[in-house]
Amino acid sequence: MSGADHETDVVVVGAGQAGLSAAYHLRRAGFANRSGFVVLDHGKRAGGAWQYRWPSLVLGKVHGIHDLPGMAFGSPDVTRPASEVVSEYFARFESVYDLPVVRPVDVQSVTRAGERLVVSSPAESWAARAVISATGTWDRPFWPHYPGQETFAGRQLHTADYTGPEDFRDRRVVVVGGGASAVQLLMEFGPLARATVWVTRRPPVWRDEPFSEDWGRNAVAKVDERVRAGLPPESVVSVTDLAVTPEVRVARAAGILDRRPMFERITPEGVVWADGERFDADVILWATGFRAAIDHLAPLHVREPGGGIRMDGTRVVLEPRLHLVGYGPSASTVGANRAGRAAVAEIRKLLRSQG
Repeated sequence: MSGADHETDVVVVGAGQAGLSAAYHLRRAGFANRSGFVVLDHGKRAGGAWQYRWPSLVLGKVHGIHDLPGMAFGSPDVTRPASEVVSEYFARFESVYDLPVVRPVDVQSVTRAGERLVVSSPAESWAARAVISATGTWDRPFWPHYPGQETFAGRQLHTADYTGPEDFRDRRVVVVGGGASAVQLLMEFGPLARATVWVTRRPPVWRDEPFSEDWGRNAVAKVDERVRAGLPPESVVSVTDLAVTPEVRVARAAGILDRRPMFERITPEGVVWADGERFDADVILWATGFRAAIDHLAPLHVREPGGGIRMDGTRVVLEPRLHLVGYGPSASTVGANRAGRAAVAEIRKLLRSQG
């Protein structure tokens, strides 16, 4: 016996794009709500990570929202905050398909108990024949370490902490990171700041074309190669080139997007390059991406020697009852839907084989 408070066939952890896609396909595959599957989400409301995006990120600034299965996103007002629009869309999806989402639930661990996997929160536990972990990356902002970082007298924050441009008015700001978030935020607060400097480890690659699904798929394929090799996945965003939009052209002409190589160290006053050049700063903004939020899987010991989790599609090689969606190549709106469908197909085969 598992000793869990509840028993069900499948537990889905997370109700972002990937988790909702998996739940939709579970519903279509004949798993009855509650008794057949349950979705555990730590958010206080629908929306996944989108509900935490900064208010000034309007829908028109987002690369694109891929439709959830069975429900078109439509053409909402692009001037509204993405956090509001996407959260409303996710909430509508949960309601229309009567998905059994329980929130807020903070999943702390997944453990083995005979033929079941037990998913535990501080208050309750669920024993399942299979688990789909769809926890994404938002809860694991990545902070790289540089010499002297702890001595900086100003403010340090991650993009996950960003709330709007006014915090940077008349400030001297260092932005670290080569992804789309760094570019978006620089364009937003750069005109208000006293001075900015943008630093990246590698020169950014600009593409003078609109972002497309093919572009996104190519980025996903690069991440998939690492996951299949059992290596920690790079984020899809980190391998996606930067689009040259009209707004980007204006910012580049104004010098806001003049990229510098990485500094050597951080001082109480700012940053210093190897040649001794200095930039005095009030703020360092780390636009350095996120890592997979998979600490709850630690008791299963599914990490490979290379540090990653080896996958066969969405299935974890070392624990076939566990599927990861929103991890590695499916950590994107393009890949999440396919991953949800694939995970459910594999779980159906597994459960049929068990009788």
